[in-house]
Amino acid sequence: MQTDSQTEPGVFAFSPVALVRSCFKSKFGIPRQPGLVAEARGSIVLQPPYNQPNAVRGLEGFSHIWVLFVFHESLRQGWKATVRPPRLGGETRVGVFASRSPFRPSPIGLSVLKLEKLNIAGQGRVSLEVSGLDLLDGTPVLDIKPYLPYTDAVPEAQGGFAKNAPKTNALQVKCSDMAAKQFDMLQKAGRQDLVRLCQKLIACDPRPAYQHEPQRQYSIFVEDYELVWQAGLENGVAEILELRKSTTRKPRRASDA
Repeated sequence: MQTDSQTEPGVFAFSPVALVRSCFKSKFGIPRQPGLVAEARGSIVLQPPYNQPNAVRGLEGFSHIWVLFVFHESLRQGWKATVRPPRLGGETRVGVFASRSPFRPSPIGLSVLKLEKLNIAGQGRVSLEVSGLDLLDGTPVLDIKPYLPYTDAVPEAQGGFAKNAPKTNALQVKCSDMAAKQFDMLQKAGRQDLVRLCQKLIACDPRPAYQHEPQRQYSIFVEDYELVWQAGLENGVAEILELRKSTTRKPRRASDA
């Protein structure tokens, strides 16, 4: 839609085409960008009337997809003209449009995800299995588009204050005796993927930049578990304390950073 200088911008309303089913049940601990943790998996479940095989015909030929979504957990908090990106230590402010903050005038995000598989079943069950996920469970999806390497990847692009990818090994991860036993049981049950996911999420150091208190305990809610860990007394070391069945989706230590 084009407008001339005498026409006021319109207001647009969109209905979600899909919902995300994610391993992440709370905001804290989700990777700050897509693709950083390949083990983070989930699915994008198409909703009526878009849940038909014809709507995804040909998508299986693409390795990655663009997912446009709504920051639905940030709607109530509004927006500000400047934000404090974690990449700048949480102290320096930049304009909201120079950031990927979820607190935006139009709270829309976009992620490039690896398309693992198309699932098409009867009774309108159409979903996309994805990996490298950075989305909260229940996230509304506005649109899905194929990723085109020849135009979407720009090798000479400049990254501003985020020139390099965040470290995925920012913390050395150790396990308590209890956590080691729990991980051993999971591995014997064939859940090596969950063990790797837990370790990599903590290795990325999801703590807010301003919150590096030694031995402070944190919780990450992943799948049906609460992953309890703490920053160690040694700098750059974290310890997984326990992986227990979760009874809530709300973390004890959460942050919107």
